[in-house]
Amino acid sequence: MTQPAHPRKRYWNEPTMGWWERAYVFEVVRGLLITGGVFTANLWKWVTGRKGALTTYYPEEIRADYAAGNRGKHVLTQRPDGRPQCVACNLCATVCPARCIEIDAAFDPNDLEHPKYPLRFEIDYSRCVFCGLCVEACPEDAIRMVPETPGLPSFDRERMWLSREELLGWKPQHDVAKPYPAADAAKGVQ
Repeated sequence: MTQPAHPRKRYWNEPTMGWWERAYVFEVVRGLLITGGVFTANLWKWVTGRKGALTTYYPEEIRADYAAGNRGKHVLTQRPDGRPQCVACNLCATVCPARCIEIDAAFDPNDLEHPKYPLRFEIDYSRCVFCGLCVEACPEDAIRMVPETPGLPSFDRERMWLSREELLGWKPQHDVAKPYPAADAAKGVQ
């Protein structure tokens, strides 16, 4: 005995598309009209001298204004004696969705109040998503974020690793971002 072929199961919330949606051409034209409208509005703002969608050429023109939602770069706070506030509990590394924080803990038997401290505390900014979860998870208020990010973008991946000393110093120890290689060639600089 062969079993009869069952019709396709229909779910109660399955959307049904009419001939308008199935044609897709109308939806493509609608999308092009929306994009064209935004483009035309920005072009009109630019022609009339009002601020529209403008491009900033980053290393040549450094912006001083940051976005309202900018969290900035991480810094480590210090105790009054100059040691890091961090007790190497690894909560920030555990909660980090990008897994860009690496901590190696060490013990100081002479310090009875805070015997554990970070021997190595590094953040890989090439993987960081700047979500701020590490700041919220820290029970000691040892890691914070400041909005200024001087020289943080880089072409060199190794310069994107910030060590404990750089995070404690509140400023990166490397120089400000280098200009694009093509920028020097266009200016005739050898």
